[in-house]
Amino acid sequence: MHMQHQTDAPDLNDAVKPDGTEEEHATGAKLTGAVVVSIHVCALVLGTGALYFAKPLILPIIIGLLIALTLIPIVRWLERRGVPAGLSAIGLVLALALTVGTGAYLLSAPVTDWIQRAPTIGRQVEAKLNSLRGSVEAISKAGQTVEDLTNATADSNVQEVVVKEAGFLSSATSILWSALTTASIALVFVLFLLGSGDMVYDKIVRVLPTFQDKKIAVSIVHDIEASISRYLLTITLINIGLGVAIGLAMWAIGMPTPYLWGLGAAFLNFLPFIGAIAGVGLVGVVALISFDSISYALLAPLLYFGLTALEGNIITPLILGRRLELNTVAIFIGVAFWGWVWGLVGVLIAVPLLVVIKRCCDHLPSWSTLGEFLSLTPPKSEVEAEQEQPDLNPVAKT
Repeated sequence: MHMQHQTDAPDLNDAVKPDGTEEEHATGAKLTGAVVVSIHVCALVLGTGALYFAKPLILPIIIGLLIALTLIPIVRWLERRGVPAGLSAIGLVLALALTVGTGAYLLSAPVTDWIQRAPTIGRQVEAKLNSLRGSVEAISKAGQTVEDLTNATADSNVQEVVVKEAGFLSSATSILWSALTTASIALVFVLFLLGSGDMVYDKIVRVLPTFQDKKIAVSIVHDIEASISRYLLTITLINIGLGVAIGLAMWAIGMPTPYLWGLGAAFLNFLPFIGAIAGVGLVGVVALISFDSISYALLAPLLYFGLTALEGNIITPLILGRRLELNTVAIFIGVAFWGWVWGLVGVLIAVPLLVVIKRCCDHLPSWSTLGEFLSLTPPKSEVEAEQEQPDLNPVAKT
C-alpha cells in the first residue's frame, strides 16, 4: 500500500519542470550560440592579426608550400624512374631559381630605364593629352594656367622631384631586399619538403588518433596536392603562352622592347583583376608617347585587353574545366583580403589559397557552407541531389 501510494502520488517537481526547464534550456541555447559566435569572431580577428604581424615568418612558408605542392608530382615521377627525391629536389629548386633570376636580370635593365624616364614620359603624356583638349576653350585656358604655374615654380618642382626620387630608390631597395629574403627562405623550405618525400603523409597518419581521421586527412592532402599542382602548372603554361602572344602582338605594331611587354604580361596575369588593368594602362601610356597618331597608339592597349580577355574568358576555363573554377565574388573578396594582409604577394597567392580552402571544404562537412560560397556552380536542387545519390539497396528493386 505504501508503495502504491508513492507511485500514484503526483510529483510536484514534475508539475513545475516543463515551463521552467524549457525556459532554462532556451536561455542556455541562446547563451551557447552567442558564445560560439563570439569565439569565431575572436578567432577570426586574432588569426588575421597573426597573419598580418607574422608576415616575415608565415609568408615564406606559405609560398614554399605552394611551390612544393606544384613540383612534388615531378619529383615522384622522377623517383619512379630511379632518380632520388633529394637529387631531383635540388635540380628543380636550382632550375626554378635560375629561371627567376634570369627573368629578373632580363627585366632589370629596361625597367630601370623606364623608371629613369618616368618624369619625361609624364610630360610627354601630358602634352599628348593637352592636344586632345585644344578644341575646348575653357579647358585650354585651364591648361595654360597650369602650365604658367608650372613654369613659375620650376626650381622648387625640380628639388621636390629629386627628394621623391631618393625616397623611391630607398623604398625600392628595401622592397627588393625583403623580396630576396622571402624568396630565399621559401626556396630552402621547398628543398626540404621535396627532399623529404612522403614524410608529411607518414606524420599525418601517425599523429591523428582514429582511422577515419587519418583517411580524411590523407584524402585532403592528396586532393590539395593534385588540385594545386594542376592549377599552378596549367596557369603558368597559359601565362607563358599569353606572354608570347602579347610580345608578338607588340612587336607586330612596332612597340619598343616587345619582349619586355611579353614577360610583363606573363607575370602580371598571375595577379587577378589588377594585373590586366595594370598591363593595359602601362601599354597605353608607352604607346601614347611612342606613336605620333593617337588612334594608332590605342591599338596597343586594345590588343593587350583583347588577348587577356580571350585568355580569361575562353582559354583558361576551357583548359581547367569547371572543377577548379571559383566564384568571381569570392575571388574578388579573397584578393582584397590577402592583398590587404600581405600586399602584392598576397594578391599573387590569393587564388591558390582559395583553391586549397575549397578542396578542404569539399571533404569537411562542417565547412560545406563556405565551400558552397566559393564554388562557381549553383547549388543542386533536391531532385538532382536525389538522382545523384547511390542506390544503397539494389536487391530490393529486383
